[in-house]
Amino acid sequence: MSDRAPIVAARGVTRVLGGAVPATLVRDVDMEVAAGEFVAVTGPSGSGKSSLLYLLGLLDRPTRGRVLFDGVDTAGLGGDALAALRLARMGFVFQFHFLLPELGVLDNVALPMRRLGRLAAAGAEARALGLLARLGLADHARKSPDQLSGGQRQRVAIARALANDPVLILADEPTGNLDSASARLVFDVFASLAAEEGRAVVVVTHDEELARRATRRLRMVDGAIVPSGAPPAGTGAAGA
Repeated sequence: MSDRAPIVAARGVTRVLGGAVPATLVRDVDMEVAAGEFVAVTGPSGSGKSSLLYLLGLLDRPTRGRVLFDGVDTAGLGGDALAALRLARMGFVFQFHFLLPELGVLDNVALPMRRLGRLAAAGAEARALGLLARLGLADHARKSPDQLSGGQRQRVAIARALANDPVLILADEPTGNLDSASARLVFDVFASLAAEEGRAVVVVTHDEELARRATRRLRMVDGAIVPSGAPPAGTGAAGA
C-alpha cells in the first residue's frame, strides 16, 4: 500500500440489494487507493468485483459504510454533485467500449470535455488529438468506431476516459472482449498511467496473468476482500 494519501477509500462498505430475498453484493470492505497505484481486483464471477468498482466510482451508494474521495465523505453529496465529481475527476472504461456510433473517433474522445466546458471547442479537439496520438491512434481520429478493431476501440475508450485529466481511472473487465495481444497493450496503458503519470488506477479483471502486472492485487470472494492465498469459498477448514 502506498504511503501517499488515498484518492479513494472504502471504510466498512457494504452493499445489500433489496428484495424478497436480500442479496449482499459487497460486505465490510476496507480498502484505499493512492495516486500512482495500479490495483487489480480479481475473483470468481459474482464475487462483487464490479459492485465494488461502482461504489468506488460513485455510481452506486453503499447500504452501510463510507466511500471517501480525497478525504471527503461522499455520503453528503447529492446526485448532481456526484455526477459533477465523476465527470471532472474520474475516468471509466468498461468491457464494452460504449463509443457512440453516430460520432467519429475524435468527437467521442472530445465529448466529456465538451460536457465539462473547461475548454473551448478548438482546445478540446487539440487535446483529443493528443490523447489519440499518445495511444497510437492519431491516424484514426477521423474514422468512425466501426472502422476500428476491438483493441483500437478500447484504446479510444481509454482516451475518452482521460479526456478531463482524471486522478482516478476505474476499469471493469476492459480486456474481456480482446485478443491476448490487445489485452496486453491495454494493460500497458494502465500501468503507464499509474507509474508515469501518478494516476490511481483500479481494474477489475478475470485475467490472472494480466492482474500480476498490477502493483497491487485484491481478491474478492462472496463480496469480501480476502487474503490472496485464501482457498476458494467452500474449500476451507470447517467453521472458517
